[in-house]
Amino acid sequence: MSVQEVLEKTLLRIFKKEVSVWGCGRTDSGVHASQYMLHINLYEDFDFDLKFRLNKNLPDDIAVHDVIPIEQCLPRRGAGRHARFDATSRTYDYFINFYKDPFLRNNCSEYDNQELDIPSMQKAVALFTKYDDFKSICRQAHLYNHTICKVTNAQLFFSEDKKRMRFTITANRFLRGMVRLCVAFLLEIGRGDMSYEDFEEMFTNQVVSSLSHTALPNGLYLSKVNYPYLDIPEFPSICSSLREGLE
Repeated sequence: MSVQEVLEKTLLRIFKKEVSVWGCGRTDSGVHASQYMLHINLYEDFDFDLKFRLNKNLPDDIAVHDVIPIEQCLPRRGAGRHARFDATSRTYDYFINFYKDPFLRNNCSEYDNQELDIPSMQKAVALFTKYDDFKSICRQAHLYNHTICKVTNAQLFFSEDKKRMRFTITANRFLRGMVRLCVAFLLEIGRGDMSYEDFEEMFTNQVVSSLSHTALPNGLYLSKVNYPYLDIPEFPSICSSLREGLE
């Protein structure tokens, strides 16, 4: 079951007609979004509080923070505003606890008892802004016309006691599985299972990833979406709380 499906069923109950939802992107099952943009096209006026009705009818794990009237949005490029095609950048945050915490297990990934080479991981993070072809860090790269992504920011933060980690990355586009693969490779380097030199060689030679796993889904958050005509501050959430001590 997808968020889109739940939203469209809820809109059907509210408007008594089918309303298509166009989101700013898609992601894997089990991940989160502390900021997510979508648009719907409505051709008739309504005289009720749509945000209130949506939140009253949506399940507890989906919340609408705002409803913004905007120019007509058509489901194709170049025609009005579009939640997906007009986005100029997206930011993801990935959180890891290196200990078991029953209160955060659904909101962070847990990797117990990790002894990591943090300097090597920090060095590897810099490669994400140095190179722009992410063919090596993508699931099913053959499905894309190209694998060029312009990463404008990539940083790795650790708490003082080294028991928590945050990886953040901003780019104009993301490929399938890209962020979780980035984290998986950083952990491989931190554990000494891959060298920094081998990791950079993947970029320079555009070697398709042979890594059989990605990082766990529950640590990943879509946390910011930017548009040339719209810049919405992030709503206070568990994601902003998790950043404390990791900035």
